[in-house]
Amino acid sequence: MNPELFAAFFVGLFGSAHCLLMCGGMAGALQMLMPPSRTRRGWLQLMLGLGRISSYALAGALFGGLGATMVGSTGLLPQYLQLFAGLMLLAMALYISRLWFGLLRLEKAGQKLWRLVQPFSQKLLPLDSSFKAYAYGLCWGYLPCGLVYSALSWSLGSGSAVNGALWMALFGLGTLPAVLLAGQAADLLRRLQQQLWLRYVLAVILAAYAFQTIYLALRALVF
Repeated sequence: MNPELFAAFFVGLFGSAHCLLMCGGMAGALQMLMPPSRTRRGWLQLMLGLGRISSYALAGALFGGLGATMVGSTGLLPQYLQLFAGLMLLAMALYISRLWFGLLRLEKAGQKLWRLVQPFSQKLLPLDSSFKAYAYGLCWGYLPCGLVYSALSWSLGSGSAVNGALWMALFGLGTLPAVLLAGQAADLLRRLQQQLWLRYVLAVILAAYAFQTIYLALRALVF
C-alpha cells in the first residue's frame, strides 16, 4: 500500500474540527431522531458514520479512476495532480483559519447535488434501523463540504480507483471520532466554536502538510 494513504487518516483527523463545527448541529439533531436507548443510539451513530465513509470511498474511486485515465490518455504528469492536491489542502487550511473563504464557491456548487439527494434522505427519518442510518450516511456524504472536496483532489492524483477509494475511506475514518463526539457533546461544540486558537492550530498542521506536498511536486517537475 502507498505510504501516502496513511496520511489520509491524519488529514481527516486534523481537519475534523471543521466537521465538529460545521456538522455538529446536524449530528446532534439526528441523534434526537434515534431510539432513546443509549446502546441503540451508539450503534446507529456508528452505522451513520460508516454510510458516510462508504460514500466518500465511492467518490474516491470515481476520482481516482478519472485521474488515472487523465494521466494515461493525455500524458499528464502525475506531479501536476499532486501540486493541485497540495494547493487544495492549503486552501482548506486558510478556510479553517477563516483567513480566506474561496472554498465556499465549491460548496455552493455542491449544493446543487445536495438538493437532489436531500429529498431521499428525508424519507429515511426517523433513523430507527441500521439500514436507515447507513443509507442516511450515504446521503450525508454528499453534503457540501470544502474539507471533503480538498480530500477528493488527493484521490484525483492517487493513481487508481482502488487507491482513490482507500484514500477517501481512511480520510473518512479520521473524521469519524469527531462526528461521533458531535452527537454526544452539543454543549462542548458550542464552546469550541468560540475557540479560534483551535482553528489556527489545525490550520497550521494542514498548511505544513500542504507545503510539503507542493514542494515535492515542484521539485519533481523542475528536476
